[in-house]
Amino acid sequence: MPPPPLTEHAPAKINLALHVTGRRADGYHLLDSLVAFADVGDTLRAARAKVSSLTLAGPFGARVPAGRDNLVLRAAGLVPGGQGVAFTLEKRLPPASGIGGGSADAAAAIRAAIRLEADGPEAVQARLAALDRDAVLGLGADLPVCLLSRPARMRGIGERLDLLPFFPAVPILLVNPGVEVPTGAVFAALDSADNPPMPDTLPAWADVGDLARWLAGQRNDLQAPARAIAPEIGAVLDALSALPGALIARMSGSGATCFALFPDPGAARRAAAAIARAHPGWWAAAGRLGPAVS
Repeated sequence: MPPPPLTEHAPAKINLALHVTGRRADGYHLLDSLVAFADVGDTLRAARAKVSSLTLAGPFGARVPAGRDNLVLRAAGLVPGGQGVAFTLEKRLPPASGIGGGSADAAAAIRAAIRLEADGPEAVQARLAALDRDAVLGLGADLPVCLLSRPARMRGIGERLDLLPFFPAVPILLVNPGVEVPTGAVFAALDSADNPPMPDTLPAWADVGDLARWLAGQRNDLQAPARAIAPEIGAVLDALSALPGALIARMSGSGATCFALFPDPGAARRAAAAIARAHPGWWAAAGRLGPAVS
């Protein structure tokens, strides 16, 4: 009897800080980034099938490719000995928006394909650990950290991960103005690819206020070039900074999604409602970051 269908959460990946610290000879940029995951995200349903397939649904389903080039199917193909899987992706995150939606979906596909075959959590972890890391990284620099979906420090080109045992619950508002920003163009517009990293040792933040104060001394080195390419990012950051209770506002990844942190979930929800009223064409979602969101 085939295993029952299952569901995997594909949480949004937020770069709370993103320092570009160098560039390799092959052109890949080196990063030092504080990454956390939101309880806002896509949903992937998976069932055993004779032939793998992908069905797209959700508010952004029509904006991502449905064929073999989709990261979901390509990522599932990395699972050794995998049989066919019928996937249904509920796409709620805007694509190409700096919050790792495609990588999160790909990571969810890998976890789902393994769970359909593995017997129990220990077997799942063993299968994940046995994956070809170069092949995983080849699908996207964010894919290794999205496989874990835990707060982490991400370095190198995405292959050096240090999980953070200390991370508070963090109310957050995500806002995207509805523009896609080409990642390559943002990196190409960097004034410098050789910038200081984060401190060697990261603090154990007591709460969201403590985290926000620390983040104020960090950066997203991609924010300025992305803002020059897409001025709408500046409008989002200004709107977030003006919201009551906003502790810090910053862009995530290479944009155009920006975020603001808030002292409590109610403030984040009220801020989301205010953004929706003032800018009905923007995508906005309130949620939380934390040690476990899946």
